[in-house]
Amino acid sequence: MTGVHVVTETCTPVDVFQGRTAYVYGRTAHMDRPAIIEDTPEEWRVTATATPFRGNKTSVRTDDVVMPDGSVVRRDYQVHPGSVAVLALDGDGRVVVLRQYRHPVRQKLWEIPAGLLDVPGENPLHAAQRELYEETHVKAEDWRVLIDVYTTPGGCDEAVRIFLARELSDAEGERFDVSEEEADMELARVPLTDLVRGALAGELHNNCLVVGVLAAATALAGEGFDALRPADAPWPARPFDA
Repeated sequence: MTGVHVVTETCTPVDVFQGRTAYVYGRTAHMDRPAIIEDTPEEWRVTATATPFRGNKTSVRTDDVVMPDGSVVRRDYQVHPGSVAVLALDGDGRVVVLRQYRHPVRQKLWEIPAGLLDVPGENPLHAAQRELYEETHVKAEDWRVLIDVYTTPGGCDEAVRIFLARELSDAEGERFDVSEEEADMELARVPLTDLVRGALAGELHNNCLVVGVLAAATALAGEGFDALRPADAPWPARPFDA
């Protein structure tokens, strides 16, 4: 059978995808090269759900989920409003970055501007523009969708859209009044190539920064930034109405 690895003669066919059967042995299905590499929506049946914790911005949900074999397992996960981040790239190939303290990991991390989608009904692009202004006092004329990711899909439903912002200029007016950890933020412009090197060397750890700079470098080495999706592109990865 072309395109399928049959791992044992007792394997059981479990699915047919575009005329090709995947076989399962134990818990792993094997297919050497799927025709399409794309995440797809799917929802397994939930027999019970509870919310044991509600915080200011997020909550924890407990679901009893029916597995394919009929068994029911309990899954705890964080319910998150979603986030946006901005990789702002200037005309000299430098990225606007900031450094701030992150208490859960006890480190000061270099990051790109980012924030929660915690304003009901706010457009993700508008939220990204707001975050860029509030955190760096910078505005941009050219906006594209750089990449969409789930941060921790095994334990949190947070979806993040990272925008690429270009044609930068200083924003007019007074700076946004920051507080708490943001009051201690440092701002810098760092060459994209230096950030890529730092990410690959294990020196930079913020997920949006690492994903963003690697995506930007890949786009730049490929079809270029103008081939990226428009700023208002659909966001199917977001688990609620964007």
